[in-house]
Amino acid sequence: MAKKNANKKQWSGDVKTVSTFPPDGLFTKDAKTIARVMGSKKVSPKGPGSGIRMIQFFINRAGKTLSASRKRELEEAKHILQDRSRARA
Repeated sequence: MAKKNANKKQWSGDVKTVSTFPPDGLFTKDAKTIARVMGSKKVSPKGPGSGIRMIQFFINRAGKTLSASRKRELEEAKHILQDRSRARA
């Protein structure tokens, strides 16, 4: 039973999408580049909201191992995408 609970805790490690995913190494770049790529139709065909969710998922998965400066950069990318989606609405 303990093994089953341990696997259940790691469910998000198995989450993958076939159609859309960010390119390798994208989340190590600057906020403007991250926002541009995550907002593209190729990576986020459902719009900027999808890109925002992917960035937040990455932040959540990184947890405490994410440096403060990297987290700030990712949060800035989210804000850029949020501003872009508000401008479209």
